[in-house]
Amino acid sequence: MFGLYARERKSVSSMAHLRFFPQAVVGGSGAYLTADDGRRLLDFAASWGAASLGHSHPAVRAAVDRALSNQAGASYLSSANEACVLLAEKLLSLVPERARGRVWFGHSGSDANETVARMVVAATGRPRILAFDGAYHGGTVGSMAVSGHPAQQGTRAAGLTLVPYPNSYAAGTPQAASEAALAHLDRLFETEVAPHEIAAFFIEPIQSDGGMLVPPDGFFKAVEERCRRHGILIVSDEVKVGLGRSGRFNAFDHSGIEPDIVVFGKGLGGGLPISAVVGPEAIMNHAVAFSLQTVHGNPVCAAAALAVLETIERDRLAENAARTGRVLRDGLNALARRHALIGDVRGHGLALGVELVGDRAGRAPATRETALTVYRAFQLGLVLYYVGVRSNVLEFTPPLTLTENEAREGLAILDQALADVAAGRVDEALLADFAGW
Repeated sequence: MFGLYARERKSVSSMAHLRFFPQAVVGGSGAYLTADDGRRLLDFAASWGAASLGHSHPAVRAAVDRALSNQAGASYLSSANEACVLLAEKLLSLVPERARGRVWFGHSGSDANETVARMVVAATGRPRILAFDGAYHGGTVGSMAVSGHPAQQGTRAAGLTLVPYPNSYAAGTPQAASEAALAHLDRLFETEVAPHEIAAFFIEPIQSDGGMLVPPDGFFKAVEERCRRHGILIVSDEVKVGLGRSGRFNAFDHSGIEPDIVVFGKGLGGGLPISAVVGPEAIMNHAVAFSLQTVHGNPVCAAAALAVLETIERDRLAENAARTGRVLRDGLNALARRHALIGDVRGHGLALGVELVGDRAGRAPATRETALTVYRAFQLGLVLYYVGVRSNVLEFTPPLTLTENEAREGLAILDQALADVAAGRVDEALLADFAGW
C-alpha cells in the first residue's frame, strides 16, 4: 500500500471502514473513478449505490451550486425551506396512495429506519416489530436493533422477531422457498407472537446486503394479505434498491404491493447525505420534535435530491437500468457457463447478485474466492464489492447511467478476475488487511 491509502491509515479511524482492497480515489466522472495512482476504475458499486447518477453529474452539480449561491439556512428544524418542500411534494407523488401523507428528512437510511422503528411503536402502541434474517436496515443503534444481518455489532430490540427471507437458490425452487417462509410466518402468528402486538413489518423488496435475494413471485402479496388482516404496517426499505435501480422506480412494484411507509436513502442525494421517510399523516405527525438532528432537511442536500429525482424521470433512468441490466445479467449468465465458481445469478435491473460456490452440487460458499475475485477485479480496473450472510455474493449496484458498453467492459474484467482466481494466480496474502464483511 502506498500514497493516499497509506496516509489515511495514519490519520482516519477505521471504525467506519468496510474495506475489500486498497482503493483510494481523488476524483470521478460518470461511471468511472480516478485512483490516486492515475488509473481509471470502472465503478460497479457506486459507493454502495449512493452515487446513483454516477460521479460529478452536471444536474447535481448545478443544483448544489444554485442552493449554495443563495443558501436557505442549513436545516428544516426551525424554519421551512423551499428545497425541502419541493422535494417532499415530489416524493409524495411517487409513492402509493396509502403512504401519501407526510415526509420526514434525515441524513441516511440508517437514521431513517431508526426513526421509523421508534415511530411505528409509539404511534400504534404496539410493542413488536418483524424483520427478516439477513436484513441490513442501518448502522445506528436503533437501525441495527431492527436488522438481522450477522455481521452487525449491535443489540437487537427486545420487541424484534426475525423471520426467514425466501432464498430460491438455497431452497431449490422459488415455490419451495416461498412456501417455507410463509409457513414459518403463519406458525409464528399462531404460537409465538400475537399479531395484534406487531406494529410493523420491515421488508426489503430485494434483500441486498443479505445476498441480493429476489423474493419469489407472489411472496410479498401473501405477506401483504397477512399484514392487512392483522393491521400490521408494511415498511418498504428502498434505501439501496429503490429510485429506479431495479428497473422500476420503486422496487416494491415488482411484487405488486402497496407499503404503508417507504424509506429512501443512499442514491436519493446522488452522493450527498440525505434520506426520506414517506408515510401516512397519522403516523408521520405522531409527535413534534420526535426525531431531529441539527442539519436534517439541509436545503443543499434537498436540492441535490430533487435534481436526482428529476433526472431519473427526464432521462428515463429506470428504463436504462432495466435495459442495461439485461445486458449485464445476460453477460453474467454467459460467465456462469464458463466459470464453475458461479452458482447463481439473480436480481432486477442494476441490482444484481452473483453467488460464488465451491461446488455447484453442494453449494458451499466460496468465501475466500469471492474476496480474491473482487481484489483481482480492482487490480484490473473494476470496483466491485461483495455481500451476503456468508460473504460470497458479488454485488452489482453501478450508476443508473451505466451504458451497455460500460457493462460489457466490466464483464470482460470480471471474466479475467474469475479465471485468475480459479487458476490460483491471485496471492491470498493480499487479503491480510481486508476483512470485508
